This record gives sequence, structure tokens and C-alpha cells, in this order.
Amino acid sequence: MSSPHFDPARDRDSSGRSSDRPAHIIVMGNEKGGAGKSTVAIHLAVALMRMNRRVGVIDLDVRQSTLGRYLDNRRRWSERRGLDLPIPEQVVVQASTARSLDEAEAEEVEAWKAALRDLKARCDFIVVDAPGADTHFSRLAHSSADTIITPVNDSFVDFDLLADVDPDTFEVGRPSVYSALVWECRKQKAVKEKKSIDWVVMRNRISMLDARNKRRVGKGLKKLSERVGFRLAPGFGERVIYRELFPLGLTLLDLTQDGSAKQFTLSHVAARQELRDLLIVLKLPGLEGERIPF
Repeated sequence: MSSPHFDPARDRDSSGRSSDRPAHIIVMGNEKGGAGKSTVAIHLAVALMRMNRRVGVIDLDVRQSTLGRYLDNRRRWSERRGLDLPIPEQVVVQASTARSLDEAEAEEVEAWKAALRDLKARCDFIVVDAPGADTHFSRLAHSSADTIITPVNDSFVDFDLLADVDPDTFEVGRPSVYSALVWECRKQKAVKEKKSIDWVVMRNRISMLDARNKRRVGKGLKKLSERVGFRLAPGFGERVIYRELFPLGLTLLDLTQDGSAKQFTLSHVAARQELRDLLIVLKLPGLEGERIPF
């Protein structure tokens, strides 16, 4: 079975963008690795391209570069099999090697601004995979975001980055380091641009089994969302397919395309629905009321 018709040239202006609306910057952020940021980033980027939007990506995790390697695998798979897979435009940003902290940060600010200018001229959406640590690039990305998506594993280990938890009662305490970072970035954006940052937390790698810990995490996130001001989104379940797709550079949306190396199963149908649900909750500009073609 073939994939939905991919026509990135539909309704474009001379720059290749689909509207006069400024490019919307989506930052995948979490100060802990292993939460699935890169997996969500590539699936979101490809989903938006399947909806005929131009998408640019920036992988700021310059050490691991999981998203960058995912795209390299995707290009290789596409070329070897002669497939026309949608591949987002990538801009590489390098960390400064200057010894002076002030000089290094100044160089990184310029590199970041240049990358955004480059992609904003041609893209409807820019998906940024921020590093799983508090770095200068991470702070630059968060302060530039229109939407921040924070995937968290379904455990109190990840929850601790958002807020303190009482070990006896499991009551939610004060906001923690990452919440403070996002709060500060939201204040800066409101002052400088008179705009708000939409912060969305998604429970990722959710076990299919019901458990007391799972319910406690869900209850805690709901309480914290009301206090800190983020929205909760359905995440991706714990599925082996995501690990299997990485070396191929494929996403769930490619599995029904000719040349796919994986058989499409009912589990994959459910996983696609999770991606659709995420898109609906995100309420991204320009997609209101549009049919999701997958």
C-alpha cells in the first residue's frame, strides 16, 4: 500500500512556505536523557510534512545527535531503495570552542540566530531537539520556543525534574529545576515579544499495564499542571517498534509505504493513533480543522 500523497509544493509562496504566518518553533525539551525526545521530534516532523507543511529541524544535542543520526539513516534508506520519503530540512549548529565563556556564549547566540533565520525563511514549522542537560544552547532554544513539548517517562525519576514529591504521601511540592527554567523563559518571551509559550508535557513510554505508580504519576502531573501552567498530552506507549525503526530512519508513518522493511500490524495502528492524538492536543497554528491524512 502506498503512503498518503506527499506534495510539499501545495499552496506555497515564492519562499516555499505555505502561509504568511511566521514559522512556529517547537522545542523538545527535558533535562534528562532517555525520555524519547528524538523519537517524538522525528515523528512530529514527518507528520507535519505529510500534512504538506515545510519543516526544518535543529539537533542541539551536539554530543549524541540522536535526531541527526536518525535523519542520516533516513536519507540512506531512501537513497538505497529509491524512495521519496519526506525528509525535513536540517541545519547543523556547532558548539563554540572558545575558551572564554563570554566569547563562547556570544558565538553560540550568533550561530543560533543564524540557524533560525535560515529556516524561518523557508519553513512553516521548526522542530528543535534540545539536549538533555542545562546548556547554553538549551536555554536559547527554550527562550525562542512557541511550543515546548516535554516528554517524561512514567516514573517519579522523571517527575523529579518538574517538581519535588513527598516520599511518604506522594504529594506534589514546589516546582523543580526544569519547571523553573521554562517559567523564566515564558516570562522573558512575554516581556520581549508580548507572546506566550505553550508548554505541553506528554507521558511517554507508558506501560500497557495498569499500576499504582502509573496512577500516582498521572495524579501528580495533573496537580502540577494546574499549579505551573502546562497542558497534558497523551504520549507514546512503550513499543519495541520505535527502537527497530531508528537504524532504518523510518517512522510509523512510513510503514505502509512501498519498500517498508516492517510489516504493518494492529499495534502500529494504535501507535499511529497516539501520534494523531498528540497533534490534536498540540493545537498547532494553521492546522485547525484540517484532516490528518494518516
